[in-house]
Amino acid sequence: MIYLGADHRGYKLKEVIKEWLEEWEVEYRDLGNDKYDKGDDYVGFALKVAGKVVIEKGIGILLCGSGVGVSIVANKVKGVRAALCTTEKQARKSREDEDANVLCLSAYSVDEKMNKKIVKMFLNTVFSSSERHIRRIGKIKKYELERS
Repeated sequence: MIYLGADHRGYKLKEVIKEWLEEWEVEYRDLGNDKYDKGDDYVGFALKVAGKVVIEKGIGILLCGSGVGVSIVANKVKGVRAALCTTEKQARKSREDEDANVLCLSAYSVDEKMNKKIVKMFLNTVFSSSERHIRRIGKIKKYELERS
């Protein structure tokens, strides 16, 4: 399951991503915003998506103008490894090496064509499961447990 969320700056691209997911026959759930609202904030949407990803063991896609805001918020949620990706290679490596479970996208800095390639790459790449990457993720999980 793919969980989607975006503020007003990412709303239009989120709606386009829903069309791509339907075309690719990928199941998704839109956690908001459900309408364009210039006064909304990305924080609530990012927390909703990040929480669902952890609880349901799914994948999230978050959008805002830069992608930075949603990335910062999502990474505050224990168990989330959110990656702001602006290239296909970043998307592939974020999944292969870090087992990222939330993709963060910039609606303003990256054009729609490239964002489509990034989304497709992120969704079609699996974690490498190599020892060094498992070790690194284990260190992150240990830190999260120590901080809770």
